[in-house]
Amino acid sequence: MGLICGGESSPLNQNKDRDEQDPGLASRNIIKEQNRELRGTQRAITRDRAALEKQEKQLELEIKKMAKTGNKEACKVLAKQLVQLRKQKNRTYAVSSKVTSMSTQTKVMNSQMKMAGAMSTTAKTMQAVNKKMDPQKTLQTMQNFQKENMKMEMTEEMINDTLDDIFDASDEEEESQDIVNQVLDEIGIEISGKMAKAPSAARGLPSASTSKSATISDEEIERQLKALGVD
Repeated sequence: MGLICGGESSPLNQNKDRDEQDPGLASRNIIKEQNRELRGTQRAITRDRAALEKQEKQLELEIKKMAKTGNKEACKVLAKQLVQLRKQKNRTYAVSSKVTSMSTQTKVMNSQMKMAGAMSTTAKTMQAVNKKMDPQKTLQTMQNFQKENMKMEMTEEMINDTLDDIFDASDEEEESQDIVNQVLDEIGIEISGKMAKAPSAARGLPSASTSKSATISDEEIERQLKALGVD
């Protein structure tokens, strides 16, 4: 009594199942098989042509021998055979070119199928991305980014303006201090000049009018400042 094993399938059935699940794989397998058959046909044609060329040379030698012996009838028969043989050899070239053309077409089809498969995969990827992407959410994100970017630019501009004001004020204070120092230096020079004109202690005590003239009053200082253009 034989045992029936239904749990496992044969390799042929497994390949058939894979082909049914993936049509692209089935097409690729068909193209591979066709290319294999075309290569085999091309090799067979090449072998036949080589055999015909060998027979052609033999016939040529036979014709030469018959011609030397003067057997014209044999030469005619052999010549007809040679013509038929050469026609057959030319047919092998025509068939070989056809096979080469079919092989090229098969390669082109294979390349087109690969491109179609790549486009199909790309389309599926884009479809999956589009499903996960929310246009409204993406637009909201871009708007938020633009808003925050504008805030950052405004904040940066305010900080720059504040720093410019601080440094400008510092420069103005330094310039004002330089002007005041210059004015005081000029006033000091005039004070020294007036002090040089005052009478010395060896000539006696100065009078009230002399003491008054030697002392620079507030009015004199204000006049000096006004003369220098400082209010």
